[in-house]
Amino acid sequence: MRQDTLRVAGHFGELLQGRIGRDGPVALVTLPCPVLGVTASLAAGQGFAITEASAAIIPEERAVKLLSLLGLSISGRLGFAAEMPPGGGAGVSTAALVALAGLAGWQGEPMALARACIAVEGASDPLMLPLPSQTLWASRHGEILATLPMPPEMEVIGGFFGPPRRTDPRDMDFPDIADLIPQWQDGCAARDLPRIAALASLSASRTLAHRGAQSDPIASLAADLGALGYVIAHTGAARGLIFAPGEVPQHASVALQAAGLRGILQFRAGGGR
Repeated sequence: MRQDTLRVAGHFGELLQGRIGRDGPVALVTLPCPVLGVTASLAAGQGFAITEASAAIIPEERAVKLLSLLGLSISGRLGFAAEMPPGGGAGVSTAALVALAGLAGWQGEPMALARACIAVEGASDPLMLPLPSQTLWASRHGEILATLPMPPEMEVIGGFFGPPRRTDPRDMDFPDIADLIPQWQDGCAARDLPRIAALASLSASRTLAHRGAQSDPIASLAADLGALGYVIAHTGAARGLIFAPGEVPQHASVALQAAGLRGILQFRAGGGR
């Protein structure tokens, strides 16, 4: 039986993102974020249409293409409600597509859904996978490059800084992170949060330097607040600080707002033994 509403959680930037080798694919390790998501809702109606307000999240032609690729059909008036801004680097469009597929009754393999999402948009976050944070994901190809240990449990506080920037699937201009992958695997296997946070910071700093983002406050905020490290949306506005669980300073939210971040949120990620 099909549902009338379905929420799919997004992510909050990437713990790692870059090229695997100078000429290799763009790859990432996402940071799942349970407190941000997209809810798709279907109201009765003849034919199929997306509400005017929701077309900014997923244009109707993209929704129709996804359903066609998956061999699905749906009737009614479809709406999307996003808890994060488009272009924020939190997975709005991928979450919306995954929610649409679910509303239409999709029960197939996650990788088939991933390939359909990429055929529609040219790039995709791994939100349809059961364990996205344990995947080294080629976001332009829809390929699992490696299965990784789960990151250690962490607490993240952050928000959105600067203008929105939606992903251009043709953009391959990222720094090389091939040297970080084995260190990431070792750090996760050892449950070494300080090491993981430092690697996330290094990946973020490479992208910020590569993009020429000299006024970004996230590194200074991490130092001032005693964070273990920081995470960014390598394409998008999300910025977050990484702490051990329960160690976020009480004044962190005020400091983030004062630095120009908006939409402050806090959540836990990682875990496992």
